[in-house]
Amino acid sequence: MDNRISHFLHFMSVEKGASGNTIDAYRNDLVQFNTVLASFNGHTNGNSRDWRRIDQDNIVAYVLELKNRRYAEATVARKVAAIKSFFQFLHAEGAIPSNPTESLRSPRVGKSLPKPLTVQQVDELLEQPAKRNTPEALRDQAMLELLYATGLRVTELVSLDLDSISLSARNRYVRCFGKGAKERTVPIHEQAINALVSYLNDGRARLVKNKKERALFLNRRGERLTRQGFWLILKQYAKQARIEATVTPHTLRHSFATHMLRGGAPLRSVQELLGHANISTTQAYTKITDEHARHVYDQAHPRAQ
Repeated sequence: MDNRISHFLHFMSVEKGASGNTIDAYRNDLVQFNTVLASFNGHTNGNSRDWRRIDQDNIVAYVLELKNRRYAEATVARKVAAIKSFFQFLHAEGAIPSNPTESLRSPRVGKSLPKPLTVQQVDELLEQPAKRNTPEALRDQAMLELLYATGLRVTELVSLDLDSISLSARNRYVRCFGKGAKERTVPIHEQAINALVSYLNDGRARLVKNKKERALFLNRRGERLTRQGFWLILKQYAKQARIEATVTPHTLRHSFATHMLRGGAPLRSVQELLGHANISTTQAYTKITDEHARHVYDQAHPRAQ
C-alpha cells in the first residue's frame, strides 16, 4: 500500500481516534482510488505514487468511473469524502503544494428515510430464537432483545463485555462506547433483562472455553462474536419470520428509534439513547412518524377518505 495512505490511516487512528470500521472504510476507498489512478496511466499498481501530480481532473475522472460502474450515490459520496480528507491531510503535512479537492463539490445524495419494521414484524423476529433450546438460540434471543431494547449499533453490541451490563434490581442498564469512543448508558427493560439472564446462566456458560474471556456474546468457538457473524444470524431469523423487507442490524436500531418516537418519547431523549452527536440525525425519524400520523389520519378521518 502507498506510504502516504498508510501515514494518513495512522493519523486517523492515533490522532483522530477513528474507529476500526472507519479506518477499514478509508483504507478500502483510498486503495481503490490509487489502483484506478494507476489503471488510467496503464500501470498495474500505484504503490509509490507522487501525489503532487494528481489534480482535480484526475479525481473527477475517478468519480465518473465509479458512476460508470453503477456505484450507488451514497457510496460515491463516501469515497469522495475519503479522498477529500486524504488530500486535506497531505496538504496540511506539506506533502503537496495545494489541495486539488478544495473546490471539488461532494456528490449530492438524496436522503432516504430509514425503513423500520412494524411492531408485529419485530415481535415475529424476536420469537424465532425461542423455537430452539440451544446455547446459540439463548444468545441470539438476548442479542435481538437487547438490540431492540436499546437501539445499539451492531459494533456496540458485539463489543460489549461482561461488565458492560448491570442487571441489578436498582440499576438495569448497558454501557457502551459509540462513535468517537463516546460512552453512554442506556436503560434495559424487563424482557431484555430476562433474555440476558437466561443467556448468561444457560447459554454463555456452555459456549465459553476460556474462563478469562470477557466478551459478552460468544460464537461456537467461545470467542467474541463478530459483526459479520451477527448479520448472518439476523438474516436467518428474518427469513424464518417471513419478513420480506431487507433486515440488517441497523434495521432494529431504526425500528427502536421510530417506535420510541411514536410512543411519545421526546426527540432529545431518543438522541441521547442513540448516541447521535447532532439532533438533526435523529430528526430523520420524525419524518417517519409524521408519515405514520398522516396514514392514520387518512384512514380514520371521515372527510379524508
